[in-house]
Amino acid sequence: MSRPLLTVDNLTVDFKTDEGMITAVDGVSFELKEGEILGLVGESGSGKSVTAKSLMLLNAGNTTYGGDGKIVLRHEDRDIDVLSIENPRDMMTIRGGAISMIFQEPMASFAPAITIGGQMVEQLLLHSSMNKREARELSIDMLNRVGISDAKARFDQYSFELSGGMRQRAMIAMALSTQPKVLIADEPTTALDVTIQAQVLDLMKDLISEYGMAVLLITHDLGVIAQTADRVAVMYLGKIVETGSVRQIIKAPKHPYTKGLLKALPDLDDLGAALTPVAGDIPSPLERPAGCVFHTRCPEIIAGRCNMDLPETTDLGTGHSVSCFAATPLVEAST
Repeated sequence: MSRPLLTVDNLTVDFKTDEGMITAVDGVSFELKEGEILGLVGESGSGKSVTAKSLMLLNAGNTTYGGDGKIVLRHEDRDIDVLSIENPRDMMTIRGGAISMIFQEPMASFAPAITIGGQMVEQLLLHSSMNKREARELSIDMLNRVGISDAKARFDQYSFELSGGMRQRAMIAMALSTQPKVLIADEPTTALDVTIQAQVLDLMKDLISEYGMAVLLITHDLGVIAQTADRVAVMYLGKIVETGSVRQIIKAPKHPYTKGLLKALPDLDDLGAALTPVAGDIPSPLERPAGCVFHTRCPEIIAGRCNMDLPETTDLGTGHSVSCFAATPLVEAST
């Protein structure tokens, strides 16, 4: 079996704020293999984007990567411990080169005083051996491939001259143009209509196959996950509570939170049925509940246990794992 391109082991991320210390990511572990798409799902505030930005040390403010956590990237036949990088020049190899990111807010990702093409060429000159002519040709080609019409003209425009959907596509083109080994896609199709969304997802899958990339796909859209991802990690309040293949997660979910997310989707066989949201609200990270972080909203809570003890991750076999007392009583009883 091939070694993973990226290994995240027991990652913890804390933010120091005026209100106190906030743990945004708590003991998260996962792997990304070459050619694989891992979908990371969960409500807003679950820690998905913080986890993704941690892979390039992009979290702002007073950030601490605590504990014995590790982020190891396999790059050019050597292992790079991302959390140990201190030299900005060394970090440049990671950011935008080996790892690239499609951000959720395209307007905030482009410099308003530099043309779209100028920014694309600049990063290619920085992260490749191309000259300006080659970088321009590749940039225009990538703009074409993500469905931007008259790409040569758009190349010389500024971000504020483009529509929201077109900015999103331009950002996707810029992220993919460096042919990164790991692509982080944070809600990459949010601003796109369904036709362009399908084109972009197909493009991402083609480039994954072509360049052997691994992708961390963050989205609220389980339809996109079902269409695109190979595996899924379900995140809640900084913890990954269930991991498995797309089929395992969608067809046979084990964690009550995963079940709740799926029940909240419209039923295509009964469009008149009322939606069933996950009850309650996600707690503030300043007031993390004891025990299982989901017990305050869980319909399957075991009183005296879920609210006191932290469930360990149980391997259910064939790559399916869950952190839940209610989901694994038989497994625990047999040990």
